[in-house]
Amino acid sequence: MAAGTIRYWAAAKAAAGTAEEPYAAATLAEALDAVRRRHPGELSQVLRRCSFLVDGNPVGTRGHETVRLAEGGTVEVLPPFAGG
Repeated sequence: MAAGTIRYWAAAKAAAGTAEEPYAAATLAEALDAVRRRHPGELSQVLRRCSFLVDGNPVGTRGHETVRLAEGGTVEVLPPFAGG
């Protein structure tokens, strides 16, 4: 299990009520499951539409259970942006 930071942007930040929070998880799937438990409701809906960067690398279509998280890493949660 690794510990790092999840950063929320735009609608995800508003739904989470915070710009960032820590994670303790081995994979992106585990980290997002924990986020959904901590923030039931609107954030869970927003996450369905988000893209993710893990340590600056796009996750793309890879299964979140296959994306390993690093100690001290960063997960960026990026909702779709208007006009982009």
